[in-house]
Amino acid sequence: MEVSFGLKGVTAVETSISDIDGEEGALQYRTTGLAECMKHSFEKVSHYIWENEWREQKISFEENRFLSNSVKTMIQTLAADQSLIATIRSAVSMVDISEDEWPVSRKTAERLTAVMPSIVACAYRAKQDKLFVEPRTDLGHVENFLYMINGQMPSEEQTAALESYMIATMEHGLNASTFTSRVVISTQSDAYSAAAAAIGALKGPLHGGAPTGVMDYLEEVNKSSVATVIDEKLQNGEKIMGFGHRVYKTTDPRATALKEQLLQISPRPDWVDRAVMIEEETVEHLNQRKPGRKLYANVEFYAAALMKSIGIPAELFTPIFCCSRMVGWTAHMMEQSRNNVIFRPNAKYVGDQ
Repeated sequence: MEVSFGLKGVTAVETSISDIDGEEGALQYRTTGLAECMKHSFEKVSHYIWENEWREQKISFEENRFLSNSVKTMIQTLAADQSLIATIRSAVSMVDISEDEWPVSRKTAERLTAVMPSIVACAYRAKQDKLFVEPRTDLGHVENFLYMINGQMPSEEQTAALESYMIATMEHGLNASTFTSRVVISTQSDAYSAAAAAIGALKGPLHGGAPTGVMDYLEEVNKSSVATVIDEKLQNGEKIMGFGHRVYKTTDPRATALKEQLLQISPRPDWVDRAVMIEEETVEHLNQRKPGRKLYANVEFYAAALMKSIGIPAELFTPIFCCSRMVGWTAHMMEQSRNNVIFRPNAKYVGDQ
């Protein structure tokens, strides 16, 4: 029996939520390309991913933003000793409103997506010994998120930049965390347990920590040179964070979209042009060192640059990713629960090695 370690190349589900063309560097949500999706609001794209229809229906995010006093107290207690992402993971399980529904509903998808920014903002501010900023119901999803994080109204430019990132990263096929959410749901468990498990998968540095690694790479290059840093990392068997992707054999379309958004910032900081130059030099040097590998910038490279441009600290990169990807996770939960087969792959026994 041929074994595919890590399930690489194995088709595990049929889905209509998104499609990725790694050879052409294309991503579409449902039947709409990413570039077209990014012309709309976070709320509208969320509805499209969940229900496969474009319409200006008001999504009940506002009423689902609020945290109970018990959840806020728990977050503030955990934040003193746990990492930010661990605190967020635990808090998600606390907002469970005991709805062991089947199949998973749109109502639960909205609840989880709406409450995530409040959990992240509460945990982040608790880590800084700051009071939680209560959500507002008169603001859009992304604008309210930034308001809760910083305690002040964001600019239109900041909101547009973060919204572009959150739309570009809300869904991406059967990645590790999405697969985790589907596995949990396949047991007929609840959506809150599946979301907590997905965040646990995202906590690993191979999945959710890459944008932070990009910032480290940029700092290393600024102190030396692209060629020197890459050669040293390759000799040590290290990855070049922000470059290469398991699926894309050309430039990640999400990176292209975020790069366009980054270059629209005005006035543009000098380091933005420096980041673009580093991208170009890195691709060129990687192609020289690893000919035929087709290593290009991925979404993490420009995600890191874009969030830095609007003052988002590195420790919030992965938590914010959780907030955007919650849309995709819950879409997959709904799809899995409507046509469910429990996941139970085989393992090949190889004896005592």
